[in-house]
Amino acid sequence: MKLKEMFHQLKRKSKSAWNTFRNYEFINKVSTIWKTGKIQKTSRITYDVVWNIILVFLIIGFIGAFFVGGVGAGFFASLIKDEPVRSYADMKEDIYNYDETTKLYFADNIYLGDVQTDLYREETTLDKISPTLIQAVIATEDEYFNEHQGIVPKAIFRALYQEVSNSNMQSGGSTLTQQLIKNQILTDEVSFERKAKEILLALRLERFFEKDEILEAYLNIVPYGRNSSGGNIAGIQTAAQGIFGINADEVNLAQAAYLAGLPQSPSYYTPFKNNGGLKDEDGIKPGLNRMKIVLNRMLDMDYITKEEYEEAINYDVVADFKEEDKSPHKKYPILTREIQSRATDIIMYHLAEKDGHSKEDLEKDKELKKKYSALASKAIQSEGYKVHSTIDKKMYDAFQEIAANYQYYGNDKNTVVNKKTGETKLQSIQAAAVLIDNKTGRIISFLGNRNYSEENQTNYATAKRQIGSTAKPLAVYAPAMELGKVQPSTTIVDEPRSWGSWSPKNYGGGNYGTVTVRKALASSYNIPAVITYEKIISQDPASYLEKMGVTSLVEADHQNLSFALGASKNGISVEENINAYATFGNNGKFADGYMIDKITTADGDVVYEHETKPVDVFSPQTTYLTIDMMRDVINSGTGAYVKSRLKYGGVDWAGKTGTSQNYDDAWFIATNPNVTFGTWLGYEIPDSIYDSSSSLSYSQRTQNLWAQLINAASDINPELVAPSERFKQPDGIVSRSYCSISGDLASDLCQKAGLVKSDIYNSKYVPTKVDDSLIAGSQIVIAGKAVAAGSDTPKEFTLGNGLMFNPEWLERKGINNVSQLIPRTDTDKWQQIGAPKTRLASYKIENDGKAPLAPTSVNYKDNKLKWNKPDSSDIVGYRIYRKSNSDGNYKLVGNTSNTEFSVEDDNATYQVKAVDYFGLESSPSNEIVIGKDPKSADESESKKAKEEKEQKKKEEKKKEKQE
Repeated sequence: MKLKEMFHQLKRKSKSAWNTFRNYEFINKVSTIWKTGKIQKTSRITYDVVWNIILVFLIIGFIGAFFVGGVGAGFFASLIKDEPVRSYADMKEDIYNYDETTKLYFADNIYLGDVQTDLYREETTLDKISPTLIQAVIATEDEYFNEHQGIVPKAIFRALYQEVSNSNMQSGGSTLTQQLIKNQILTDEVSFERKAKEILLALRLERFFEKDEILEAYLNIVPYGRNSSGGNIAGIQTAAQGIFGINADEVNLAQAAYLAGLPQSPSYYTPFKNNGGLKDEDGIKPGLNRMKIVLNRMLDMDYITKEEYEEAINYDVVADFKEEDKSPHKKYPILTREIQSRATDIIMYHLAEKDGHSKEDLEKDKELKKKYSALASKAIQSEGYKVHSTIDKKMYDAFQEIAANYQYYGNDKNTVVNKKTGETKLQSIQAAAVLIDNKTGRIISFLGNRNYSEENQTNYATAKRQIGSTAKPLAVYAPAMELGKVQPSTTIVDEPRSWGSWSPKNYGGGNYGTVTVRKALASSYNIPAVITYEKIISQDPASYLEKMGVTSLVEADHQNLSFALGASKNGISVEENINAYATFGNNGKFADGYMIDKITTADGDVVYEHETKPVDVFSPQTTYLTIDMMRDVINSGTGAYVKSRLKYGGVDWAGKTGTSQNYDDAWFIATNPNVTFGTWLGYEIPDSIYDSSSSLSYSQRTQNLWAQLINAASDINPELVAPSERFKQPDGIVSRSYCSISGDLASDLCQKAGLVKSDIYNSKYVPTKVDDSLIAGSQIVIAGKAVAAGSDTPKEFTLGNGLMFNPEWLERKGINNVSQLIPRTDTDKWQQIGAPKTRLASYKIENDGKAPLAPTSVNYKDNKLKWNKPDSSDIVGYRIYRKSNSDGNYKLVGNTSNTEFSVEDDNATYQVKAVDYFGLESSPSNEIVIGKDPKSADESESKKAKEEKEQKKKEEKKKEKQE
């Protein structure tokens, strides 16, 4: 207030007081007597004495005042002597250096929430604050704000008196300017020194800044209690949003008065509990009473009319309080924590780079990294960044809902956590999933946990697990094809094998004979994978995974054969494993997965923006061949179950299942031309998820979850997730026929055996050698298996145009047991191929010198003789004998290796004899008569002829009589 105006106001008040004083009756009487002069005359001596005394005291008082003032000034000077003289720039930096909460966003700029912090604040400007709200604040906190120069002396003296006198009455002595100084430059310390500095700086601040600037800064820093989620809030915009769910320029009079009253005691007046939700009626009442005080002050200062006051007093502001709103950390706990963590790392490297330190510097120096990590953690909570993630909100919400309601996880299990004490822990099967854009690495959505709780906060999408057979395309077959060691048609003998003390087994424990790489991958056979890995381990195939973003491998993982089956020391995270598969979907180029798309300052300046930098890993030819083999996984292999669960059936998916040791982890990962998606199931503490009581196998449960999640994602964005285009076959891919015995180009003998197949190849690695696994030779079939004919083996049972395995080929391949070559497909064709004598193995036939037993149950039906094979293991065939009448002799009429023989529909008797490998013949079987017995037929013919003769004689006699 200007000095002249203050003087006139004082004059008016003094005059009014004097007039009031004169109106008293006693005063009027005294005045009348005074006018007579009697009082003056009788009191002149007294008056002179008193006046001299008063004058003495006045002189002493003035001297004392000057002395006290001097002492006070000296004391004040001593209090502020260490306070530096601040420039405008320094004060501006300090005043506007208030924490602003970083905001998180889904993709497409959809607001997610604020980072987790101790205090939430959103900066605003004065033009975005309701004028009514500004008036309410001034009326409540600093009625002379627009007039004073930073301080109000009488308020300071009043506060000083209260402090010295230890008065219980407390009335604030601080202007808004002083409060701003206290919050932004000084501390909350209660001392004369701090107060003195506050006064000095307030006066200086008012010289540098306009009132609007000071007011705006104040309204952005002042605390306002808690929001509906229970979070601590500061700043008027944050308060309006957190308490009423509206912006600061949208509040009405009652709401403005309520907000303006909060800063005096934020935690006491706030309507919300510290864990969210409204307080009870008694808890809300103090804030409402405070609102009424604010309205009274606004009325006293003529900011509002009586009518507006009455309307606001009667307004139900409680009805406007925001309903309890789950904070993003309660609604999206895994997501907000993951985004905040990744953003903090980015800010850490950003701050270090500004100071001249590279990312490599931080990785080498742990203390340096720790320093910038702490700075980044503080910055992400206080600098008001805007963090834009890649996460699609609709897909993320859909994933969480499906996971929460999925019914086929499997049973809870008590897992032993301490073998010494036998202590157990009850566990539920956990789940994770990640959906990644192949070309950019953008993480579109993920599932981090099926049932997040205070006790279960793990993000399994980033947890390291054993990847099982999902390693086979990544570490075995794709690298082996890239190195030219195998192609899809390459054959491998799946037989029991050991590498030192390690003897891996296939699922179920069986072996499958000769299989192609394509078949081995589709059916996820373990032994062929290890055999293939052994061929390339010297060329460090594990390094291919590191090219594809895997960061957890150690040196031993590069050297152990067990890595072919996914066994590693530390495991590989779910995200990294799925991200690696996206390489196949991106034509062999790896795009590192990312969740943070962009980070800007509160003013919109870009601090960070992701840039995809693809890494060449596999050639287009290797990539396409791997994709084509993984199609078989879904079409006919271990992933076939998922095909029946897909809502969008025409999508070109290529995938792989995986199971770790002891069924601790189950995986299904698949890629299409746009995206890669994978799911994982397992217990937190690794334990078998195998459950024979479940209606679905552990693999089907994993695939079923995968299908439900991808179906939902496809519904939301079919163009991205369920594209109609297929993987394009690159140049350099050709189709060739091959012999399924050796994998070499088909020979005439292989064609004759019916074992020629076709497949696609990288044209650089098409086989040039013609198959030599077969030779022509005499052989014989025993018990359905072809063996080489012996010297005594009857020639009629040998296949003169037969086939045998080439002994040289067997020796070259190191095959001693021919029977182990035979696969479970085309078995009958393989069994027609003979084994050379030196390779008989399980076909070896011992001569016991005994003739075989005779065939049994010989019968005739449909012009065929049929019989049962006798119980003799060395029978090579049967001889069929016939006689035309009972007195005749049997004659050999045919032979066969089967247990049936075609005959004419005539009158004859047959017998069958079995013949063994050494030429010995069994005794005859039972006789079987076809048609009439030959002897009975002759007698019947003779009788008929005699009857016909006698009939002829009778007819001749009758004719003679008639003549």
